[in-house]
Amino acid sequence: MPAITEISQILLGNSAATLPFSAFVLASLVLAATPGPGVIYIVTRTLAQGRRAGLVSLAGVALGNLANAVGASIGLAALFAASALAFAVVKYAGAAYLVYLGIKALGEGAARQTDKATFGAAELTPIFREGFVVALLNPKTALFFAAFLPQFVDPMTSALLQSVLLGLLFVFIAVVTDCLYVLTASAVQPALLRHGRLRGVGHFLSAGVLIGLGVLAAVTGTRSSK
Repeated sequence: MPAITEISQILLGNSAATLPFSAFVLASLVLAATPGPGVIYIVTRTLAQGRRAGLVSLAGVALGNLANAVGASIGLAALFAASALAFAVVKYAGAAYLVYLGIKALGEGAARQTDKATFGAAELTPIFREGFVVALLNPKTALFFAAFLPQFVDPMTSALLQSVLLGLLFVFIAVVTDCLYVLTASAVQPALLRHGRLRGVGHFLSAGVLIGLGVLAAVTGTRSSK
């Protein structure tokens, strides 16, 4: 099929200066499986509200990562790299949002029951939105794509198209690894449902993780001028 052949040539490239496509897949698997803000958010959502909430938050995070990948491909990461102000604004906005989610979880912990009978479909939209914002408001993700993807781009062909396709592939790989996290967390989550005290601890743990993650994001990862 010509379309598949063209896509393969775009991804694999013809330049000896680029790293092999197999190296991209291997590196993507390792990097995607390494826990970060998105993974932590997905796991805490799954533990607090079950598998369905975890999968919905995963979808939101994936869309946010995809937006960062596309943004990096069209030069958004270059703006972050050049402007300390732009990087700081997005960074602290993301950190503040994580803290807000943690405080919100603390307020809802006493009232919410994490079982299927009380978990309505109407709650899925804010969970998806929060996952999207958590991933989107992480400028380090865009900078990561800007630094990582060019290593596998053949400068002799369309760099923009290659970057977008590689970004899509990386997000897909991340979705697969994140699904494993959701499945693992959902296997533990029933224990929280069977024990009322553990259920309360789960909410406080989720809130604490989100607040801690927001604080950590605010005090680390400052863009270096070196």
